[in-house]
Amino acid sequence: MKAERPIIYLDHAATSWPKPPAVYEAVLHALQYDAANPGRGSHRMAVKASRVLFDCRKVLGKLLNVRNPVDIAFTGNTTMALNMAIQGFLETGDHVIATMTEHNSVWRPLEALKETLQLQVDYIPVDRQGQLDLQQVDKTFRSNTRLLICNHSSNLLGSILPAAELAEMAHRRGARILLDIAQSAGHIPVSLEEWKIDLAAFPGHKGLLGPQGTGGLYIAPDMELKPWIYGGTGSQSESSSQPAVRPDRYEPGTPNTPGIAGLVAGVRHVLEQSVTDIANQEQQLSHQMMEGLLSIPGVQVLGPELGRERTGIVSFIMEHQDPSQIAFRLDREFGIAVRAGMHCTPLAHQSAGTIGTGAVRASIGYGSTADQVQTLIEAVQWLSRQDN
Repeated sequence: MKAERPIIYLDHAATSWPKPPAVYEAVLHALQYDAANPGRGSHRMAVKASRVLFDCRKVLGKLLNVRNPVDIAFTGNTTMALNMAIQGFLETGDHVIATMTEHNSVWRPLEALKETLQLQVDYIPVDRQGQLDLQQVDKTFRSNTRLLICNHSSNLLGSILPAAELAEMAHRRGARILLDIAQSAGHIPVSLEEWKIDLAAFPGHKGLLGPQGTGGLYIAPDMELKPWIYGGTGSQSESSSQPAVRPDRYEPGTPNTPGIAGLVAGVRHVLEQSVTDIANQEQQLSHQMMEGLLSIPGVQVLGPELGRERTGIVSFIMEHQDPSQIAFRLDREFGIAVRAGMHCTPLAHQSAGTIGTGAVRASIGYGSTADQVQTLIEAVQWLSRQDN
């Protein structure tokens, strides 16, 4: 059998890979020794499983600047966390402001609630670099505006929004803010309490280097959400109501303890490496990638201009070439994994002018190297010459 070519993985915006070795070891150890139900018994395995969850809340709190670990509720992914926040907070007739960089995990719930809650929604446009006009945002608030939703970093454009300024604006207008940190957590510094963020949804499997099926929602201490799912929590079982105590109120059912054990290891690795150092390295690699791609005739890079701050996401299009075909050929002919299409964010593609075609997205993360980036550039150069 012919051996497969080693993959050059540049799809970290979807899922980081490979994980640090400690992540695999932690998952296996949890499955072997700690895989009882946390919070559901007093025997030693159940206690050890509970410790895994508590340890994860603590390291997440350190990374994201959250003082009380119980203000972090675990979910299966960012999509679940965003739905928990949106559906647990909004009420009939509320007005919501969101941006044109939002993921379908925000857009679709909001559109659905237009039908069931008569929700009113304004989507604020961004420019071609993914930036908001803050004055326009401020003018969009109404007397019934209850929530401002912002994608901290666009999963298409790599742009970064000023979270603290947007939070201050929302609070001044009597509203709350929900921050989607799917593409920023673990990639750039995030400080939820310092920025006065009310709700923040995050994945475990991207920049936090944990397994798939992990994620969470930060809920500010002065906020309460209607539970999105009801069920067993191991606490106050005699009551027909969902417990009021955190985090039990928001975590019914058996959690993904092995996955959360892996997430502990992933977050610890990020803390050891320093998020600032990670951000600097990814900025250098994204600069290298942009510079190389922009030197190729017919290639257009989306998002912030060369030299401006962005996360490690570099999306591009090529004249006369279909993005899906480019991604297919990069994989089959060069062993490079990227992602093409709409990236579950049609609003951002509308802003970028690529709604009719989609784009190719290369994304940098744990383990990415300058050599990998150079290989991608040379592969795109080769594909460009083939088209001419």
